[in-house]
Amino acid sequence: MKYRKLGNTGMDVSILSFGASSLGSVFRDIDDAEGIRTVHEALDAGINYIDVAPYYGLTKAESVLGKAIREVPRSRYYLSSKAGRYGPDTFDFSGRRIVASVEESLARLHTDYLDILFLHDIEFVEPGILYEEAFPALDRLKREGKIRNTGICGLPIRLFETFLPHVQADAIISYCHYSLSDTTLLRLLPLIEEKGVGLVNASPLSMGLLGTRGTPDWHPAGDEIKRICRQAAEYCAEQGEDISRLAIQFSTMNERIPTTLVSTANPANIRKNAAWVTEPIDHELLHEVLGILEPIKDKTWSSGIQAYNTDINL
Repeated sequence: MKYRKLGNTGMDVSILSFGASSLGSVFRDIDDAEGIRTVHEALDAGINYIDVAPYYGLTKAESVLGKAIREVPRSRYYLSSKAGRYGPDTFDFSGRRIVASVEESLARLHTDYLDILFLHDIEFVEPGILYEEAFPALDRLKREGKIRNTGICGLPIRLFETFLPHVQADAIISYCHYSLSDTTLLRLLPLIEEKGVGLVNASPLSMGLLGTRGTPDWHPAGDEIKRICRQAAEYCAEQGEDISRLAIQFSTMNERIPTTLVSTANPANIRKNAAWVTEPIDHELLHEVLGILEPIKDKTWSSGIQAYNTDINL
């Protein structure tokens, strides 16, 4: 496993990291034992950064992860969680709730600090509450030692371009914007690198778009995106290759992308994912798949307040 520096956080993170949302049964029902085994497999494979949130499985993901890491030395992993989003349409970015949320997360995770706390999906709330309540709460938690770094996450690229020049954020999570079908995250790199912000890239499979099973009904992408992504996945299958391997290798091979989050609750899958990042990518297949995906290159979907979505390619 390779490791890269996460901005100015002082963290050297594995290029493949573990997104614990699957532990909350958000994609399929899992039992706690299976989830715990998956976390241990990830750590044994050299993955040293884990991200979770109270929103995932309505606290189930944090609870299962807490059981998995309870007896693991804290020095073996970095841990981030989130605050502000607690349900599909449940948001509370008040300072009081953020502070309480962190205390609840620490208890579920059986730890006394988070390496990073992210404000979760901030594109859904007006910026006033963030400036007046949420960011001051992060500063307070950092001074108290409950969190070591502060962060923000969300979908629209414009979101980060709006906030990063005006707030102190040690890290960001961006998802579905550095994958085989969408590399718009690249336009953020100059700003991120100038400010020393740690970049966490998430969902190299674009929340299931890049797969042969078809996307779930809730997926917000348009029909054209879904159709062509599936076409690319089926082409890979015809060549005897799994598009997941190509996608994970593509996302982790860029030296300017410190780490990429993948989520699974299957021990064999995370072991396989970790092995893939040590293997050479098939450049010929990559070229062919990028050609199939070209008609939808950098196309995305809207999320949150319209002001953050005015320049997106639908």
